[in-house]
Order: sequence, then structure tokens, then C-alpha cells
Amino acid sequence: MAIIEQSVVTILQYLSNSELQFPHFQRPYKWTTKNVIQLIDDINRFKGVTPYRIGTIVIFKNNEGYQIVDGQQRTISFLLLLKAIMLNKHESLNNEELRERLFVLNEKVIKPVFQSEISKKNIQLNYKEIEFRIVNAEEDFIEFFLNKCQITYFVIDDISEAFQFFDSQNARGKDLEPHDLLKAFHLRELNTAKNYTNQDDTQLVETWELMDTRELGSIFADFLYRVKGWAKGNSARYFSKKDTIMFKGINLQTIEDYPHTKIYSIADEFTRDARLKGNADFPFQLDQTIINGRYFFEMITHYKNLYDALESKLEVVTGVAKDIIIVINNYEGMHRMGDRYVRMLFNCALLNYIDKFGYKDLSKAIEKIFIWAYSIRLTYQSLQLASVDNYVLKEINLFRKIREAIYKEDILNMSIPVIEDDYESKKTKKIKGMFITMKYYVKRT
Repeated sequence: MAIIEQSVVTILQYLSNSELQFPHFQRPYKWTTKNVIQLIDDINRFKGVTPYRIGTIVIFKNNEGYQIVDGQQRTISFLLLLKAIMLNKHESLNNEELRERLFVLNEKVIKPVFQSEISKKNIQLNYKEIEFRIVNAEEDFIEFFLNKCQITYFVIDDISEAFQFFDSQNARGKDLEPHDLLKAFHLRELNTAKNYTNQDDTQLVETWELMDTRELGSIFADFLYRVKGWAKGNSARYFSKKDTIMFKGINLQTIEDYPHTKIYSIADEFTRDARLKGNADFPFQLDQTIINGRYFFEMITHYKNLYDALESKLEVVTGVAKDIIIVINNYEGMHRMGDRYVRMLFNCALLNYIDKFGYKDLSKAIEKIFIWAYSIRLTYQSLQLASVDNYVLKEINLFRKIREAIYKEDILNMSIPVIEDDYESKKTKKIKGMFITMKYYVKRT
């Protein structure tokens, strides 16, 4: 790895670099007042005891300057602190040397302009909080912040290696969620991907950042990860950093001309102009090879929309399917953890069917998938995630069947064993009633 500079520097030394830049692919500034309060409290807590190491900054150096790959959130917060000090404390400082250093620093320091409305909002809110606290700060706080607070500083001259270093640093720690690491990886791929267009990469990042992080995590952990894993016959219990490899694939610009990749190149060429005008979507499928860069972000947006639309689609089904939806949304035991796992299983299978066959014969699909998913609820007294995982892999793996299916009838006509009368539970009485109505429940003789 081409690390051309590695050092521990003070905040004063770091911010004195007038060539620092926030590249266009960076996410918006998402720190809240809670984050900046924590930063100030930490500085106060360690003040006067020892140099305080705040974190790591990863820089990509090119002919344009020093682009911040990792550390943007802290850097912007440092700049807000500096601005508050200059506007509120500089003239009243007793230490002439400190006052002079601040003056020189203020002349050198970068003054970035942000386009993101998210960044602008958070900068305004955080600055008000910082200014409120700086007004009452002692001089030793300012001295400690500038000269005793430190960051570990890595400068790398290759953008791909800079992002790889970012990945490796965070993969060993607990700072980022798996989907955050995937975002960093695919942002790097934007720079070389065939489907990359510079003018709207910022919009890609902002669309991602506008998603609620917990909801985004759920889409990966409870839907995409499990469907992709189960369809291949793999266990899919907990989505972790080691599983991010499932969402890294091919780069259409750099991969060799293999026969199996031609279909993606053709689809790229065929839909590119229409997609850029908003008139078409890439034909994503859950079991396809991941295309790195732009298509990854488009794919996640596509499946988030599919995920979000499911509830409204279920509201308009008719017949037995309508009765099923009413039951699974209202039966007494629905809020138990085991029952939540079963509902997750039902939703995953239904979304997988919709991904493959659209909304054709949706009511019939709901009937079949309900019987398959809720059979485990009527046959297991105690349900854990492991129970559901094993059920998929060791009984009828519906996800694999959907993956292998050519026609929707391959799923709709699938045979599922009836349930025998094993035990009674008042909390699943309505579920059992649906099985009896649909003739999938018999009393053991």
C-alpha cells in the first residue's frame, strides 16, 4: 500500500494544511449536537492530563490537494470549533503567542462550501451549540484543543488503496455498520466503474444518506442478506462485516470479458440513456451478480422502494389472501420474538417472489407462502432465529425454489405438507384457523 505519509499531528498542525479538501463523493455532514457536545466534553475531561488522541484521518493526495477519505465528520467539527474560538475568544486571549498562532491558522484554514442541505442544517445547529459552549470556555481549553489534541494522519496516493485502507481500519473496529463499509467500497468503485457519471454521484450519496440508518440496516440484515444467503443454501442469521463480501461484485470497466458478464454489459448499454433521464430502471434481480459502483446504489434504492411498497400492496389483495393478511397483522401472539421471525420469513419469501415474478397472481402467492412460512409457527413451541434458519435450510427451501423457478406456477403449484395436530396454543389460534380453512391442518388420529 502506497502510504506516503504517516504521523501523529496536533489539531493545529492538521488544520494548517490549506490543501485539505472535502471530495464530492463524501457523505453529508451528519454529526448532531449530541456528537459535538460529546467531543467538547471529552476534550474537557482529558484536558491537562495527557495528549488526547481523537481518531484517525485518511487522506488521498493527488494533484488537486489532500482529499479527506475518512474523518470528514470530525474535521468539519474541528473547523466549527475554530470558527467559534476566533469569533468569540481570540481578542480576549491573554496568551499572545496563542493569539498569534490562531490568527495565522485562521488565515490558512480551508473554508469549504457545502451543497448538501443536510450538511448545511447540521452545521448551523452544531455551530450554535459550539458557540454557546465556547463563550464560557477557559483559555486552557483552547490551548489543549489546538496543541494537545491529536489525530493519527495517513496520506495515501492511490484512491483505491485509500478506500481499502479505510475499509480495513473500520473492519477491525466497531465504528461502522456493515452497510457503511459497503457504501465506502462502492464509492471507491464509482471512480473506475463504466457506469460512473461524475455529475450525479453527489445525488447518489445524498439519496443513501437520506435513508434512516436503522431502516437501511434492516433492509440489509432482515431482507437482502437473508434472501441472498438462503437462496444459495447458506445460513443467514446475523449480518456482520464479514458478510459484506456478498454485496461486492464486478466492475464493468475492469473485469475481463467473460461470457457470464456480457448480459450485464448489454443491459448497461441498453438502459443507460433512459436511466439517466429517469425513464427506465436497470433490471435488478436479488440473485444476480452485484455490479459495483453506481448500480449498487441504484439497486439498494430499488429494493428499498420494493420493501416500502409491500404494505400498501398487501392492503388491496382479496379473498383468502386478504383474510391471511388480516390474521397475521392481528393475532394474539404476533409480537412475540419467535412470531416476529416468522413474519420476517414470510415477508422475505413474498418479496423474493415479487422480485422474480412481479405482482402477478399475488394473492395466490400469499396463500402459498403463508402456509410455508407459518407451518413452523404451528409445529414449534419455542422459536428462535436459529429455528427459522434451520427450517429454511433443512425443510423446503423456498428461496432456492424461487431462484430456480422459470414460471410462477413452479411456486404456486408447489406441494407443502399438511400440519398435524401437535399442541394447542391460544396465541396462534387464528393462525391455526386459517390452516384449517385452507385444508392444511388435520387432527392426528
